[in-house]
Amino acid sequence: MNYELREMLPSDTAKVLEIFQQGIDGGIATFDTAVPNGEAWNMEYFNDCRWVLENENNEVVGWCALRPVSKKECFKGVAEAVIYFDNEYQGRGLGSVLLKKMILDSEDHGFWTLQANVFPENEASIKFHQKNGFRNVGTRKKIAKLNGVWKDLIMYERRSEIIS
Repeated sequence: MNYELREMLPSDTAKVLEIFQQGIDGGIATFDTAVPNGEAWNMEYFNDCRWVLENENNEVVGWCALRPVSKKECFKGVAEAVIYFDNEYQGRGLGSVLLKKMILDSEDHGFWTLQANVFPENEASIKFHQKNGFRNVGTRKKIAKLNGVWKDLIMYERRSEIIS
């Protein structure tokens, strides 16, 4: 099957949010319990470094975007890397295509560190981040509750080798 990587467009919002809902429904990808509206989602992420992967039918099957980790000026080059795939397309190695493009694009936009927060039970995401050059920087124990249950988060980060 052929896939096309392209910049995310405003017309992709409905499919992006549909895929995000699948992530919420899976219970191991996010603390979010409801999908925001398109405007709220758009405000949460940087306008740059947004990409989608389309299948041969021009349907968005995955997306990635960066969101700020802090509003402080000193952290302007640090972002959380977020990647989601339609359930039918998970486990096919496609995430690396999106992540590699996002890494290159993020460096072009001056980001020196990408981070990811992963639930310990999300073994596929842990392997994915490790395979793609993210290092484990620690576990935050019982950092927040999801549906009334305390959850840990494993923090991963990738430091750019070209931005100093």
